[in-house]
Amino acid sequence: MKESKCVREVMKNDFALIDGLTTVAEAIRIARSKEIKCLIVKKRDENDEYGLVLMNDIAKKVLSQNKSPERVNVYEIMTKPALGVSPDMNVKYCARLFERFGISRAPVVENGEIKGIVSYNSIVMFGMLAD
Repeated sequence: MKESKCVREVMKNDFALIDGLTTVAEAIRIARSKEIKCLIVKKRDENDEYGLVLMNDIAKKVLSQNKSPERVNVYEIMTKPALGVSPDMNVKYCARLFERFGISRAPVVENGEIKGIVSYNSIVMFGMLAD
C-alpha cells in the first residue's frame, strides 16, 4: 500500500487574506473573483490569531437572518481562532482532526504564515489514491 500524502501535496494555494473590517458584501466579491469558498481573516497583530469565513457562515449568519451584507463586517461572523494545520501533516490525520472538531477546511500554517487551504474535498480528490 502506498504511503499517504501530506497536506502540502493536496492543499490549494488560491486563498484570500482579508481584514476583519471588510464588509460581507466585499468578502463575497473577493471570493467570487478568486473562485474560492472561504476567506482567511488576517491577524490584527502578532498576538492575534487567524479567522476563517466560509460561505455557509454568510448564508447562516447574514442571509438567513435578513441582515444587510453591506452593513455586516466579517469579524462579526468569522470563526476565530481558525484551526490551522501543518503542511507536513498526513492527510489521514488531517481528516481525523476535521471530524473531531466538526470542520471541513482549515488554513495550512507554516512558521506562522498561511501557505494554503486544505479541505475534505482536496483530501479526498488528491490525497486518497495513488496517481
